[in-house]
Amino acid sequence: MFEPQSLLPSRALGNTGLQVSSLGLGTVKFGRNQGLKYPAAFELPDDSQLRNLLDTARSLGINLIDTAPAYGSSEERLGRLLHNRHEWVVCSKTGEEFVDGKSRFDFSAAHTRLSVQRSLRRLRTDYLDVVLVHSDGNDEHIIEHSDCFETLLRLKEEGLIRAFGLSGKTRTGGLLALQHADVVMVTFNLQDNSELEVIRKAHTLGKGVLIKKALNSGHAISEAAAPAAESLRFVVSEPGVSSVIVGTINAHHLAANAACVIAE
Repeated sequence: MFEPQSLLPSRALGNTGLQVSSLGLGTVKFGRNQGLKYPAAFELPDDSQLRNLLDTARSLGINLIDTAPAYGSSEERLGRLLHNRHEWVVCSKTGEEFVDGKSRFDFSAAHTRLSVQRSLRRLRTDYLDVVLVHSDGNDEHIIEHSDCFETLLRLKEEGLIRAFGLSGKTRTGGLLALQHADVVMVTFNLQDNSELEVIRKAHTLGKGVLIKKALNSGHAISEAAAPAAESLRFVVSEPGVSSVIVGTINAHHLAANAACVIAE
């Protein structure tokens, strides 16, 4: 296990009352290796590898785990492997399913409730800290013409989730989500700042901001080590960013990414 010289700092996830590590662990690679945009193919890790990775994450001060039903067996595996549930902030999603090698989307009230209840069972927990709508790209239509957000609000009132929001794909969708939700997840890296306005608006409103694709789906790492470090430092230094989600199944890569954030 990696022994850090210092721990990652934590930040407020907006006004949710949750404190999250400035670097979070994305877990798509825990359960899915098909239909992804990573630069190289990979084998799914065994449970021993994942235990080591989760232990490394905790030793670095990481408390935020990001998963989703669309991540294959990720939720089930986390349910078996995550101990001391109270030490983790668990973020899952709803809306997207990955079945027979294809993504399918359903933002109805019935599916949203079913999805959250299923995630609770898979993760072996009685609450989820954050649930994000896994957008198909039609962010505004989802928010304005589906019952997804309303259903998540009811689930929050019932105590099954603590916060909700949108993992979107557009600036306009992100800005609209901020009118209703607690958290947004946006793409932000050295090559793509198209959703920067969302981050800055969220900051003024006291909403939580999670960053995806800070390393451009691994392409920054594949091109050179320096751009990866530079991108992480760039992203985490933006006011309003609560946490940067980086997906990996390599404990050394996780430690290296944490060192970049700690040094910022």
